[in-house]
Amino acid sequence: MDIKLNFINRSNDANNSQIVIFQKNEAANFDELSVAWHVIRNCGVYDNHPFTFPMAMEVSASDSWGNHTPRLQAVNSDLFHVALSSSGDTLSRIGTGNSTKEVQLRNDLQTGAINAGIYKNGKLLALKTSIAPGQKAVFEIKPTIWIGVVSQVEEGQLMASAIMSDVNTELSLLNIASADIVLTGGGPGPNSTPFTFTLENVRTA
Repeated sequence: MDIKLNFINRSNDANNSQIVIFQKNEAANFDELSVAWHVIRNCGVYDNHPFTFPMAMEVSASDSWGNHTPRLQAVNSDLFHVALSSSGDTLSRIGTGNSTKEVQLRNDLQTGAINAGIYKNGKLLALKTSIAPGQKAVFEIKPTIWIGVVSQVEEGQLMASAIMSDVNTELSLLNIASADIVLTGGGPGPNSTPFTFTLENVRTA
């Protein structure tokens, strides 16, 4: 189900900051970098930015030859693999993995590492690189988003650890159909307050 979200800038920020929204792979190492899934730019004070957050996701892979597979619909518990077929390297679903909370992708090639990506709304959400033959990429994506005020972030790219450490707001979207994400705080000088994100006008699913 798609969730209708609407970012509203009610802050005192005069720096035209960027807003980054992303999800974390709960199956990843603690220090693994996340992908900037959605970046909001030039959204002035009292402006708003509606966007859709889908619960559905897709999986794709790329190989060491620079080939990229088509994206396939994925749900938790799915197990995919990349294997050599008569036409070349192919991504396919091969059954159920060993966890109902994860999407797994195994490299069943004889040689060559692969990269695995999860997509939402056609945009890269999570990435695992250099998966050797016989190894698996594991993705566990909770129904929560992380959101923060940042600068110099590119949508679809891995974020630096310094940027990620500045983003500490996690918003649960569980059982939500639509909501406003309201930003307050900021401003120049000693009277500025921390940026705060809150959910308002929440409609439950």
